[in-house]
Amino acid sequence: MAQQEVQNGGAEKAAVDAVSFTAVKPQLLVEAPKANDAVQFYKAAFGAEEVGRTTHPKRKAEQELPLILSAELKLAGFTILVSDLTADDSATPTKSVGNGVVFCLETDDVEAAINKAVNAGAVAEGEVVVGEGAGCGERVGKVKDPYGFVWAICSPEKKCSNAEAEA
Repeated sequence: MAQQEVQNGGAEKAAVDAVSFTAVKPQLLVEAPKANDAVQFYKAAFGAEEVGRTTHPKRKAEQELPLILSAELKLAGFTILVSDLTADDSATPTKSVGNGVVFCLETDDVEAAINKAVNAGAVAEGEVVVGEGAGCGERVGKVKDPYGFVWAICSPEKKCSNAEAEA
């Protein structure tokens, strides 16, 4: 039995089970020094609210703005971090910035949200999809922000009645 506990991670499992998390904060890494521009874009396009900012303590004198280590934004009850990515950063992704990440924003007016994002500098990607092929809602459109991240803008999913669910 003791051997089985070791194989299943007995003591180690108990220590790991004691760990809890209080938040998940995705971090968007943008090419330096564009994080400040990205923060302004997310405010203008999606109504994000900046709630905190940490700048790099060793900024170069010739830079107009200090590099952003982390700007914390609240967006639809969710927190995201936006940071400048420098060539010597240990978090440098192996792919280009923005690859493999899609954010979903839910709204009742998909077209207006897309227009607002495009007016702020995003590029619409394809047409708004309606119905079954929409994926995360009844209506879905996508925009790519100036920093390479794709945002799916979705209407709330249609809630079916009990009769529809049983059918």
